[in-house]
Amino acid sequence: MSENNILYCDSLTAYSRRKTVEVNIGGVPMGGDNPIRIQSMTTVDTMDTEGSVAEVLRLVEAGCEYVRLTAPSVKEAENLANIKNELRARGCNVPLVADIHFTPNAAEVAARIVEKVRVNPGNYADKKRFQEIDYTDEEYASELERIREKFAPLVELCKEHGTAMRIGTNHGSLSDRIMSRYGDTPFGMVESALEFIRICEDMDYDQLTVSMKSSNPQVMVQAYRLLVQKLDEEGLKPYPLHLGVTEAGEGEDGRIKSAVGIGTLLEDGLGDTVRVSLTEAPEYEPPVARKLVARYDDRTGHAQVAPVDNAPVDPFRFQRRETVQVADFGGKQVPRVIADMHDVAETGVTNKDLGAVGHHYLSATDKWHLADMAADYVYTGDFPMDFELPSALKEVVDFEAWKGLEDTENRFPLLKASELEGEAPHPELNFILVKASDLSEEIFAKFKNKNNIVLVLETENAHGMAEQRRFFFQLIEKEIKLPVVILRDYADMDEEDLQIHASTEMGALLVDGLGDGVLLRRKTPALDADALRNVLKRHNSVAFGLLQAARMRVTKAEYISCPSCGRTLFDLQETTAMIRKRTDHLKGVKIGIMGCIVNGPGEMADADYGYVGSGKGKITLYRGQEVVKRGVNSEGAVDELINLIREDGNWVEPETSPVV
Repeated sequence: MSENNILYCDSLTAYSRRKTVEVNIGGVPMGGDNPIRIQSMTTVDTMDTEGSVAEVLRLVEAGCEYVRLTAPSVKEAENLANIKNELRARGCNVPLVADIHFTPNAAEVAARIVEKVRVNPGNYADKKRFQEIDYTDEEYASELERIREKFAPLVELCKEHGTAMRIGTNHGSLSDRIMSRYGDTPFGMVESALEFIRICEDMDYDQLTVSMKSSNPQVMVQAYRLLVQKLDEEGLKPYPLHLGVTEAGEGEDGRIKSAVGIGTLLEDGLGDTVRVSLTEAPEYEPPVARKLVARYDDRTGHAQVAPVDNAPVDPFRFQRRETVQVADFGGKQVPRVIADMHDVAETGVTNKDLGAVGHHYLSATDKWHLADMAADYVYTGDFPMDFELPSALKEVVDFEAWKGLEDTENRFPLLKASELEGEAPHPELNFILVKASDLSEEIFAKFKNKNNIVLVLETENAHGMAEQRRFFFQLIEKEIKLPVVILRDYADMDEEDLQIHASTEMGALLVDGLGDGVLLRRKTPALDADALRNVLKRHNSVAFGLLQAARMRVTKAEYISCPSCGRTLFDLQETTAMIRKRTDHLKGVKIGIMGCIVNGPGEMADADYGYVGSGKGKITLYRGQEVVKRGVNSEGAVDELINLIREDGNWVEPETSPVV
């Protein structure tokens, strides 16, 4: 790797916000020294003036500093004036953003009215027909000139009216031209935006923000990093970044996926505005975005982490850290989940407690039922369980307590690094607790030439992700290939806070292939048995959710659903809930649920199946990006989707819930 591989941020160890061009958006500037801004998008038809005004007001009340509205045609763009006038009459001065796809004329109308226009370089001047075209260099240059002719009038209008612009690339809607030359890659995403940015700079226009959105957090993270590096390499200005994971979904999955993608970039000081895209009422989005951003309101107090001059991992391509396999950790094994049950163990673990982490005891048959999201290990501290473990579960016990056990076949010791002298006590698997701040040669010498150790990496640093990442880098440089479990402590916090913090801090490592397991350790006040089981269940669900969002371990169906907007042709929340109810037992199947053709085959490029609105009451079904059925009546469309999954041999009947 070249030393340039860290140019995407100021430092990989000391938190520092990237300094950008300041962009004025209706008197609420973005970038520069301004705070990270919060925004969202309306879901009602833009022709519904009263409905749009009411929704904008709710979004502002929820914390939005900018609000985006869709303008798919000239008539919606023109109606933005009525919406804006009514908002100003009601004393609401929030800057408005017009969202444009396919229609340059609409963008040119909107640029005279609202404070900012968003264009998608994948479809602003190009039509997507999923064709592969072999361009000569001359033909490609001619295409670029054609784009300039279409795009230049909008730039001139924005300059004239003081309108800002977002060049918003979407992974799933890259043009055939970009796809033919660069492929479906972060490099293609970045080049798609750069083509438009170069035109803007040639025309002396710099009131730009840029986004690199994808429904895959791994791709999204790589694309933003690459964009920052390419801007610097070409001598282009450092434009503010609009962060978002598109089509993140709903509920816990939507929050975790958003936090893995957005949070990873925020950890490195990237990002000037955030939009969390949830398939929920739009006013639920700004509070989640605010929680993500609030983590960086004060990062000045974190302990110094040794600087990194040259990272040993490629930030633009995913490659899992190479490790030896120790028991079922590392190597080609999926990352393991260790459930923290130490406080439950103090009063004695019961069958019901294990049910909270996916191991259900069936009293009628005296057997154990293993859920898809069943923890692989449980940590019980000083209080080993006093009954036979389910066959699929193993136990981690503090070293002193472990030494007194007779049965150690599926029970393994956890030692502090200071307790490891010479050979590790268990012949097959030992867990060694090590602090990320301890980078001493003495510590690393203990790990050399061992093949029965899994490190459990903890941190107390406020910027703990960077400190843990630094430790991983040291392991790679010293060619220590032991598996590592990422450990983070979480005090009592609500469900959403846990999702955001864990997904950001642990997900930021996992998306770079760092980590062979996760352990969310609880620091909670005394709770009764039922409350403790609820906490256990919550932590277990988040652990599996963040592994799936980081594309490291698939344990459940995934839904790539857009957040709804004025183009949507059916009730997205209701439809998504209906599809989820009937398919969420399908392990590893990815279903795209899109409200219209704009967010159709392109945006769900990562999905196995697609359910896309194509007209009032009409649905088009996809297998990957291939249309299978058009004009399906919405009343029977979910049944048709299930039939399609069944035809491909990917359908299994749902199991009945176990009786515990």
